[in-house]
This record gives sequence, C-alpha cells and structure tokens, in this order.
Amino acid sequence: MQQRYLAVTAAIAAMGMTMALAGCGATGSSGDVTLKLVAADYGNSPANSSEKYWSALAKDFETKNPGIKIDVDVRSWKTVDADVASMVKRGEAPDIAQIGAYADYVKQDALYSADELLNIPTQANFLTQLSDAGKVNRVQYGLPFVASTRLLFYNEKLFDEAGLSAPKTWADIESDSKALKEKGVTTPFALPLGTEEAQAETMMWLLSGGGGYTETADDSYSIDSAQNVATFRWLQKNMVEAGLTGPVAPEKLDRAAAFTAFNAGKVGMLNGHPTLMQEAEKAGIKVGMVPLPGINGTSKSSMGVADWMMAFKQPGHREAAGKFLDFVFSDKNVLDFVGQYDLLPVTYSANEAMAADPEYAALSKFQEALPTSQLPPVGKTSWAKVSESIKKNIGKAVEPGVNPSTVLGEIARDAVTAEAAE
Repeated sequence: MQQRYLAVTAAIAAMGMTMALAGCGATGSSGDVTLKLVAADYGNSPANSSEKYWSALAKDFETKNPGIKIDVDVRSWKTVDADVASMVKRGEAPDIAQIGAYADYVKQDALYSADELLNIPTQANFLTQLSDAGKVNRVQYGLPFVASTRLLFYNEKLFDEAGLSAPKTWADIESDSKALKEKGVTTPFALPLGTEEAQAETMMWLLSGGGGYTETADDSYSIDSAQNVATFRWLQKNMVEAGLTGPVAPEKLDRAAAFTAFNAGKVGMLNGHPTLMQEAEKAGIKVGMVPLPGINGTSKSSMGVADWMMAFKQPGHREAAGKFLDFVFSDKNVLDFVGQYDLLPVTYSANEAMAADPEYAALSKFQEALPTSQLPPVGKTSWAKVSESIKKNIGKAVEPGVNPSTVLGEIARDAVTAEAAE
C-alpha cells in the first residue's frame, strides 16, 4: 500500500510542476462572489461541531482568495440530505454541498462534473475506488470527502476469559460464539439487521461470502445470487437458529443499540467502524480488530464508506467553487478534518502522510483495508430505493423457518423495478 501511495504522490507532484492548466473549470470570473456551503455535522456536541472546522477553513480560504466569500451552513446529519433536496427543489441550490449522496442530482443534470471543477493534480489524487464510486456513466460528479472501512471488533477481555483468539474464518466465528455463550456472554455475536443500517451490515456479509450487491462485469444488481443466498443460509442456520446472536432478533436490532451493548461489555463480536473504537476505549473496553473473516479466510474485500461533496450548476459560480474545492482537498485540510473524527483521507497523498504519522496509529488497520475496500453502488440512481428495500426486508432472511432465497428474491425484484424506473 505504501509503495502505491508513494508512486501516485510522486506522479501528482510531477503533474503539479508541469501542468499549469486547471482543467475545464479554469475559465470564467471567480471574483466578487459568495459561495453557499451546506455541510453535515460530524460532531456530537457544540465542542466538536464541524461548524468550527468549516468556519476556520473558510476564513483561511477568503484570506488567500480575495473576492470570494464562503457562507457556511452546517446542519445535522439527520436532516442535511433532505434539506439540500428541498433547496434544490425550490430553485435555491447551494453552490457546494457536503452530504451523503449525489446520484439523484446527476439524474437532474444539476451538478458540475469533477473535470469542470478541479485542477488536474487534485482530481488525480483521489483514491481510485473512491473516485470510481463518484462516477455516473463514467463521469465523476461525486467528490469523496471522507472515507471509512469496517472491521470485525471483538472484546479482548471476553475472548481471553474464554481462551479464544481472533477469528479467521466463518467456522471460527461460529465456534468462538459458542464458547462465549457457554461463558454467559449475553450476545456472542451482534447481527444488527434492523432498519438503521441493515444495508451496510448486509454488504459486509455478502462480500465475506464471495458475493455482493452487483455484478462486476456490467454493474447490474445480483442480490439473489447463489453466493448471497448461501451467506444468509449460513447466518440463519449457524448463528441465529443456534442462539448465538443474542436476545434481540436481528431484524429488530439496530446498529446503535448493538454498539451500546458492546460498550457495556455484553457483546463478544460485531462489525464496527472507527468511531466505535473510540467509544469503546472511553467505556473501558479493550478492543481487538480484524478484517471480517470469509468462508475459508479473509474476505476478498472489506466494505468501504464515503461521504460526498458536489457543486451545483444553479448558482453559476463554477470557477470559484472549483478553487474552493481544490483548497478543501489539500493535505493539511483533509488531515485536519479526518483527525478530529477518526475517519480516513480520500486522497493518496493524505493517506501517505497519515501512514507516516504515529499520531494516527490507531487507524492503521482501517487504513490498510481501504485500498481493497468496496463501496455500495452509490453511483446508481436506483440505489436509494434498493437500499430502503434492503433495510425493510433483509432481517426476515435470517428468521427461523424462512427461506432466505425468497427474501433475497423479493429485494432483487424491487431492484429490477427501481432500475426500470430510472
């Protein structure tokens, strides 16, 4: 991974010295404008609100770019996506939004492409799988802002008391869960397939079973593939019916509740992200972390997650927006943000800087998983509807007595309908 980062960073540096052109976004007036920025709040209190980050960054940018002002509007994750959608519908789109999804706005022809906004070194610096996930019909519109991966977390104290080591295969997960249950652990393995984030938990298991949401060849949905059905049959028979997933049925268990139980020492294993690592340590839980095991070993890839920036055509401030976005994606600004919230950088050069800095050692395992991670099909405008179907239905696939193939088939039909409607 480090050699890859170094090679790309060197190439970007070379481009920066030899290319003065900034791509298609280099023309037009950028002075005397105010850019409206709507961004999501990653903090959980006024003390760590993202408002502080964006306000400081805006002030720095304005000092270096006279004539361009940044109007910062930071909103809760609970409402920000809907708020931006309402603004666009009213004809009051912000210049730039930092939110959870972009594909619907591409369908509306509402966004500038990356080619129209960013200079060449900035555009080339995005991690390949993240820039690819930002594309619709091979054109990039979504600019990855921050990234994360998922790992299998386990409670080291509970594992030590049961004489266990970190699982390497599905068989290990099953046997370790049985041993934890014998020791009286309330939930040996938490399987949150409730509506909060079932689409993410599902994807992690599909990847570990050799499947996924889409076919690699043509990007078509493959939700009820043989591999995916086999994965859910295993979860149903070997984990749920065996009583290894705790007192709450997976379809009724949300991620937040599972995390809370883990931090209370009641869960042996579950899939988690960097924020859980931080919360567990504060709760005094000694955490072990490994990539989610596959059927016979490590999964072919982990699940990756990204949030997105985008620039709207409606206000007409293309060059000014491009200048600001180039500034946002400088290494210093990227690292300042991700460092506050235990997230991962989206660029090669910032990842190289993070890997070399002992301050970020706790994130190293997540960072190692990032280059081979796979994101949900966020570039498909049908994904929002398909994701909702997964959240609503997937928990039924592990209910005792239910045929997983039937449930996955129902979701697959919903996916076909959603695709046909686009």
